[in-house]
Amino acid sequence: MTKSQDPFDGLIDADALRHRLTALTAESDGDGSGTAIRGQVLAELKTVMRDARALVEERLFEDGGGTLCAQRLSHVQDEVLRVIYDFAIHHVYRVKNPSAAERMSIVAVGGYGRGTLAPGSDVDLLFLLPYKQTPWGEQVVEYILYMLWDMGLKVGHATRNVEECVRLSRADMTIRTAILEARHVWGERTLTDELLERFDKEVVAGSGPEFIAAKLAERDQRHTRQGASRYLVEPNVKEGKGGLRDLNTLFWISKYFYRVRTGSGLVKAGVFTRADIKRFRKGEDFLWAVRCHLHFLTGRAEERLSFDLQRDIAVRLGYTQHPGMKDVERFMKHYFLVAKDVGDLTRIFCAALEEQHAKAPQPLSQLIGRITRRSARRPVSGAPDFVIDNGRLNVASPGVFEKDPVNLIRLFAVSDRLSALLHPEMLKLVRRSLKLVTPAVREDPEANRLFLQVLTSRNDPETVLRRMNETGVLGRFVPDFGKVVAMMQFNMYHHYTVDEHLIRSIGVLGEIERGEAGEDHPLSTDLIKTVQSRRVLFVAMFLHDIAKGRPEDHSTAGARIARRLCPRFGLSPTETDTVAWLIEHHLDMSTTAQSRDLADRKTIEDFARTVQNLERLKLLLVLTVADIRAVGPNVFNGWKGQLLRTLYYETEPVLTGGHSVLPHEQRVTRAVEELEAELGDWSAEELAAYRERHYPAYWLRVPIERKVADARMIREADLSGRGFASRVAPHAFEEVTEITVLAADHPRLLSVIAGACFVAGANIVDAQIDTTTDGFALDTIFISRELPGDADELRRGERICKLIEKALRGEERLPESVASKVASRTRMKAFRVESEVLVNNALSNRHTVLEITGLDRPGLLYDLTRAISDLNLNINSAHIATFGERVVDVFYVTDLTGQKIANIGRQEAIRDRLRAAVDGEAGEDQPRRRARRAGAA
Repeated sequence: MTKSQDPFDGLIDADALRHRLTALTAESDGDGSGTAIRGQVLAELKTVMRDARALVEERLFEDGGGTLCAQRLSHVQDEVLRVIYDFAIHHVYRVKNPSAAERMSIVAVGGYGRGTLAPGSDVDLLFLLPYKQTPWGEQVVEYILYMLWDMGLKVGHATRNVEECVRLSRADMTIRTAILEARHVWGERTLTDELLERFDKEVVAGSGPEFIAAKLAERDQRHTRQGASRYLVEPNVKEGKGGLRDLNTLFWISKYFYRVRTGSGLVKAGVFTRADIKRFRKGEDFLWAVRCHLHFLTGRAEERLSFDLQRDIAVRLGYTQHPGMKDVERFMKHYFLVAKDVGDLTRIFCAALEEQHAKAPQPLSQLIGRITRRSARRPVSGAPDFVIDNGRLNVASPGVFEKDPVNLIRLFAVSDRLSALLHPEMLKLVRRSLKLVTPAVREDPEANRLFLQVLTSRNDPETVLRRMNETGVLGRFVPDFGKVVAMMQFNMYHHYTVDEHLIRSIGVLGEIERGEAGEDHPLSTDLIKTVQSRRVLFVAMFLHDIAKGRPEDHSTAGARIARRLCPRFGLSPTETDTVAWLIEHHLDMSTTAQSRDLADRKTIEDFARTVQNLERLKLLLVLTVADIRAVGPNVFNGWKGQLLRTLYYETEPVLTGGHSVLPHEQRVTRAVEELEAELGDWSAEELAAYRERHYPAYWLRVPIERKVADARMIREADLSGRGFASRVAPHAFEEVTEITVLAADHPRLLSVIAGACFVAGANIVDAQIDTTTDGFALDTIFISRELPGDADELRRGERICKLIEKALRGEERLPESVASKVASRTRMKAFRVESEVLVNNALSNRHTVLEITGLDRPGLLYDLTRAISDLNLNINSAHIATFGERVVDVFYVTDLTGQKIANIGRQEAIRDRLRAAVDGEAGEDQPRRRARRAGAA
């Protein structure tokens, strides 16, 4: 389509539609009030609307114009409204000589008033009537509304006269905002003109600061509801931070305060430059395109770019895959860059408001009276190029950055030292000066000293780094960081873009150092005070994911980048080596803790061999905790913390040489004696018999508290003569509940327990399986805690135990229960995780380790444990870790004789069988949305 062509051409022929509707009344002398005729009119309108919308969608694919698409939909709606109105007054409620009271204006308000509509948007209408009303007006309004509703449209409506509109606008900010965007559609234009004139004089005049305060307060509340970061990986295109509503808010304030109705008007008012307006329009067009595609794709008013829709939208918008980045990741990076632009425009806009005394120099939304007195500018001690202006840090003169480009870094160090907000005028100047951050500035020792000072600050480095990022300085000064700005990872594990995750991780590190996370992370809080180099920890934290989005492994590539950047930052060769090692191994501690048997001696020895010294162990633990915490809310929990602490405490003595390993038999004897000392009320005969019931592995790996509880539970079971016993122990700090089951040993016991937990809605995170010499199994599982009170959690655990007992007695048929539970859940279609099964004999001295990776789904743990049972394998322990949509289930197994699986052919059969279990839904529709699973969440 050329620019000279009418963008609305051919969408709808309103005159032809009027003629067709009029023809329907020919046999009734022009009377269209009959039910039959109304049905025919409705059918005709539905057809026209459907065809027009299909054409609008087709043109969206052709020209990609998002704003144009919204305008086309609004145009179609305008024409349909006009036709319905004309049909109503000429053929349904005909008045030969209309009086002054029998007139009406149809006014579009809200988003529709701006002349833009998404496919699923509400159609907001104001029916404006004269002061003196007649039944005719109400009848016409009712006819129009019912016709629109029967067409399947969502209509927001009000019927008022001009006086009512003015009076209500004064009292209600929502009504005031709606009328601010009022646009005449059809009918008596003089009524609309009167409303706009009175609204401008009697409502808008003199109330600018009040309106601005209300709109920015609304925006802050909306951001709180949607998530305070504009870098959430499932953003709300309409209501989220950096979305369309933020642009709308800027335009509402523009119309209200500056009394302009176009972008060019804001340029003339000195608010935006032409480049700013170009960014505004480009961002608005992109967001409208995304929103329209969302509505067309889903067939509803879907505003959230959820994972299951992102790939389809990326394809519709024409994105393709590049090395290291999927098509969907390239699309979402563009989205977040646009959201960042919206944030920049907001800051520029508020700077202009502040200059005109409409807004107080406080965080964006805290506005006070109409005029604030500007305090005197005062110089900053030790930084002559900067001043404190009205409580904010500003430049002393416009040329400070050209005079010394290092000032672009220095300003953030000064801001951190003074805990001062940045003046919006300086922010504009910073954005215009980014080209001054040249290679020479990046290599400048003073610039790097200042940057390291900001990064390792004991004040609030997270906030200052975020400001550096939002102004564009951080990405210019550290180009490798610039490559991950606005980059999202297409998975359900990471809640934020890569740059936001890195900055948040620095904030979490600061919280740990200040002792603000002591209750949740007691060990990290203690250890961070003892590390030899704070800056090693903070630099490693800042760089740990900097190589994301590259074809190679990001840990390896990140270490290479660190070796290049650390000397530039001023780190010594030893510090550089440590930073590079931490980045290369930043996932090792989390992986080992969550998916290895920490009671297996070889796990600890292998991990200690990787870490090599105690200082690295301390640094790695603190970095791991901060990394997981910064992934997103509720990702870190007490159980993960407990696993990490256990791994630390088991590894520490190995590294310090304080862990002397006694001979095997001696350690077993010591463990037995320790238990017997706790069972003082048992007879010598009972103790001797109990000693023989357990294999050596049990004595060596089970903590003394559990050994005591197990002994008492087994004794009670013997006395009662029952073949089943269970015990529930809630652990509030670790956020897990421990369930121990004693039952006759059989190969599918763990599978039964997993199935019962799934049916009961419990997620298993860990399991340890022991057998006794007299044919019983003693299985201990840990499930995620769901209820706040221990008493409630205890009752929940007891219900699960009863379900396990019923299943073991054959009173509950688990396959059917699991199948119905799976069928009732929604399913994911957005993600593809290739199934992988590793059979490893090197990770344990006594067991074969099966590591199974695949797409998480309901009932997966149940299917895996059944398959392992079918393969005639004994499970010694199970470790379940879920990273968003990807699950990693690890089982320590032996064959039925207690030996490792050494036969190559049998290993291959195990791989094939377990891959088939992971892909249990092959051939069915892939799940559409995120679903819970059996065993882990």
